Amino acid sequence: MQASNERAVKVLNSLIETTLDSANGYRDAADATDNPEFKTMFAARSAKRLELTRQLQQEVRSFGGKPEDDQSVLGKVHNKFTELKAKVTGSSDKSVIDEVERGEDVIKAKFQKATEDEDLPPTVRQVVTTACASIRADHDEISRLKQQLH
Repeated sequence: MQASNERAVKVLNSLIETTLDSANGYRDAADATDNPEFKTMFAARSAKRLELTRQLQQEVRSFGGKPEDDQSVLGKVHNKFTELKAKVTGSSDKSVIDEVERGEDVIKAKFQKATEDEDLPPTVRQVVTTACASIRADHDEISRLKQQLH
């Protein structure tokens, strides 16, 4: 595999892990809220992030790489922590939105950084840039919700 292809696979796989973290985080948020509007939105976002994961995995395959298929270790630990925290302190819409925004900050920063990676092939940068715009819009919507709740 060429160096640029190896770089593309490495960056894409890292984005896949983070996107799976996000999908699982949204699924957990949907389970944690009683608000039907939030439940629907979070479930839809989880599905949207899983679809993005499939697109990124296909990009990895196009470069001859093996795509990641599991979330990051850090993401798994964070999910367990928030689950435990909710059991101990209870869960409110405010706390759920706070956690979702925290996750959105992470994924937005990671995709933004990847859009600036000049070592990525142009096709990969375009896929990442398109995904980043969608992630940024989702992030901004969650931030607005958080401001409304605080």
